[in-house]
Amino acid sequence: MSDSAAKPAEQHAVDRIGWLRAAVLGANDGIVSTASLIVGVAAAASDKPQVLIAGIAGLVAGALSMAAGEYVSVSSQADTEAADMARERGEHAAQPEFELEELTEIYRKRGLDDGLAKQVAVALTAHDALGAHARDELGLAEMHRARPLQAAMASAATFSVGAALPLLAAVLLPLRSIPLGASIGSLLFLMLLGAVGAKAGGAPIARGTMRVTFWGAIAMAATYAIGSLFGTSVV
Repeated sequence: MSDSAAKPAEQHAVDRIGWLRAAVLGANDGIVSTASLIVGVAAAASDKPQVLIAGIAGLVAGALSMAAGEYVSVSSQADTEAADMARERGEHAAQPEFELEELTEIYRKRGLDDGLAKQVAVALTAHDALGAHARDELGLAEMHRARPLQAAMASAATFSVGAALPLLAAVLLPLRSIPLGASIGSLLFLMLLGAVGAKAGGAPIARGTMRVTFWGAIAMAATYAIGSLFGTSVV
């Protein structure tokens, strides 16, 4: 068996950047926004059903909002990519020699000598001209291509999972214990989420953990203070 056949495919953290970004953002927002809503309402509410209704409404509205926002945002990116590819396709049809020289110049700037740069450009153009320009001129690597539906589904699903955690705490705890219990539980979940996200992305775990925990604590403290002072919650 040859070395190339025996060697396993390399796995890089950047391969996961598309879905990882949407998943971490969705779960983080689900925990922080729903926990903040629950804590703020619990600080002002006179009975537990008010808190649970607010939490459920926050989960549903937040999941749909995240899905819609991700879909619209990533669709805009996909539209831009498609427009660039269409323009590039037209340039290839109208000026193939210019496009070949443009690709050659890209490889020259990356350190290849004139002869080798031209040789590589000719070979890649013969194999897949449009793909070579998409990758090396436009920077549209396959792993970074915009996938609106995937991003929307990941955001909605992870938001719902994240939001369910403080909502579960609100279900299990008595009304007076909800602000403190939901806050502590949510901060622990945020720490875990930060660690998992950092690990999956190959980033320092301590930094990722502290980042999400700090901002989550600020959000919950703010809504608790507002709920306590004014009898309402703002998220």
